[in-house]
Amino acid sequence: MTSREDPTRPVEALESGTLDGDHAFRGDVEGLRALAVALVILAHAAVPGFSGGFVGVDVFYVISGFVITGVLLRRIESTGRLSFLDFYARRARRILPAAGLVLLVTVVMSYHYLGFLRGAMIADDARWASTFLANVHFAARDTNYFGGQFPPSPLQNYWSLSVEEQFYLVYPLLLVLCLRLVRVGRPRTVTAVVTAVVVVVSLSWSVHATAVNSATAYFSSATRAWELALGGFISATTHWWRRLPPLVSSVASWAGLVGVGLATAFFSSRTSYPGDAALLPVVGAGLVIVGGAGRARGAAAVLLARAPARWVGKISYSLYLWSWPLLTLATQNSTNGLSLADRALTILGSLIAASATYYLVENPLRRARPLVRYPWWSLVLGLVIIAAVLGFATYKISIIPAL
Repeated sequence: MTSREDPTRPVEALESGTLDGDHAFRGDVEGLRALAVALVILAHAAVPGFSGGFVGVDVFYVISGFVITGVLLRRIESTGRLSFLDFYARRARRILPAAGLVLLVTVVMSYHYLGFLRGAMIADDARWASTFLANVHFAARDTNYFGGQFPPSPLQNYWSLSVEEQFYLVYPLLLVLCLRLVRVGRPRTVTAVVTAVVVVVSLSWSVHATAVNSATAYFSSATRAWELALGGFISATTHWWRRLPPLVSSVASWAGLVGVGLATAFFSSRTSYPGDAALLPVVGAGLVIVGGAGRARGAAAVLLARAPARWVGKISYSLYLWSWPLLTLATQNSTNGLSLADRALTILGSLIAASATYYLVENPLRRARPLVRYPWWSLVLGLVIIAAVLGFATYKISIIPAL
């Protein structure tokens, strides 16, 4: 068995986040993605009752850590090694096509609807976002996620994607290094220890950094790493959670949903975040995943694993990318602000754009046989996308002095 992906294997199985002997597909995890993106969109749309919907990003991080760690451990346990080429090629296919498309379209729309000067600022944001440094860029500009002196960038949502990719630039290397140094114990055990240490160190730093400067801490990879690592810890210890009594699993999953819901309802721009406040939604998301490990009949999967939720979860990445730029551009192009109906129509437009992107761009390229079979081609494709965004954004900026 090779370490490369089987292009005939369903994407759902490849991204289940489970290990050999565990469930082949976690419908509740797919539904949890839908919940996460819905919370973020409703918060961005300023829908009453969802002031803390920004915690959906934290839920995404836990899911991502759970899924990616499962993928890594499957490779290590089945082949005895981990191919960095395959891993980063897979990330390139998964992330860059949709991200690059939204960046290019957003820059064009910004110039068209907001003018050349504002468009140039957003084109500069696109250059940082294309290289997964958007969080560094916005933190350096003293950007306040919850509002500030200037209108928010339509590409501000890319900060979270930058944090995630910065984490995955380091995480596989750290994991393999520890496995080689220890050389004893099962990969799951070593991974559990590594992720537990990351959780403790990063969470401690998050509490400190948030108390010092919450605006900067919000965009920091160091303050968010523990959220991804917690998902990784749960993935590495799934065999524990599968043995929980059904009643305990059910209570854990529902308690997790309640925790995420409380954070959504009661957190706001006044909440010092992330810091220790992030424990509520992050641990809540973790409990949902833990509670669904044994597939207890009374677990929250009865809601999360339904077909509509799974479909939204399937397109959640593209939906997250599109929703913020469209809402922001519509708001900034409006003279009197957006009514609730206008915001609903914009969200509907985001759903349509996300569906088209998923079915026409994201999924076909992710599963393309030549790209899966020859990982170098995926990396070349990724570099071409990055170069295209950088070149286009730089060209648009260079027009300004000539006008």
